[in-house]
Amino acid sequence: QVIVHDVNELTEKLFPIVEAMQKHFSAGSGTYYSDSIFFLSVAMHRIMPKEITQIIQVDLDLKYKTNIRELFDEFDNFPEGAVIGIAREMQPVYRHTFWQYRRENPQTKVGEPPPDGLPGFNSGVLLLNLEAMRQSKLYNQLLEPTMVQKLTEKYHFKGHLGDQDFFTMVGMEHPELFYVLDCTWNRQLCTWWRDHGYSDVFDQYFQCEGEVKIYHGNCNTPIPED
Repeated sequence: QVIVHDVNELTEKLFPIVEAMQKHFSAGSGTYYSDSIFFLSVAMHRIMPKEITQIIQVDLDLKYKTNIRELFDEFDNFPEGAVIGIAREMQPVYRHTFWQYRRENPQTKVGEPPPDGLPGFNSGVLLLNLEAMRQSKLYNQLLEPTMVQKLTEKYHFKGHLGDQDFFTMVGMEHPELFYVLDCTWNRQLCTWWRDHGYSDVFDQYFQCEGEVKIYHGNCNTPIPED
């Protein structure tokens, strides 16, 4: 069964919920990511019918190497309290974004590479447990403008990647809200940061062991042919 949703209607419902966070996680007024539709995942539980309890939201620049049904099975692995399944960011983008916080907190794991660091998240593949999102008092508190403001000030955070920035910042503070998907479910291919000042640490973020299930050709990177 296919249901088509009107983008304008969704945006109208979304805007009041995400308006406050757009100034923190958008590149600026009128730019690509500043449209509130790029915050759809953040408040999906507020605008979708109650009978929809789980949603997988994906970018268009993906190539599937396995049955998407297997990705739905990952919902069963969510620990108690987790509301969203998401893979780690595979570039040092948040090492860069959190530079000031990292300088003030030299022992922090924020922005550090896996397995022990907190590299941030990539929202190209998202498992949204809408029922858990609706029931989580903590998650809904974090959507409030005052909480967003408080966290952006704590981490000196100014992003431009929409929902991904929000999830990354919240994940630094409350990792228990997230189930970390294996990198093979969102094998990002972009290498932009390798050539922009981070070649010495790039591979620590970019490595991904295992058979790839979904390729993500982010930043217009070509996806390997079969």
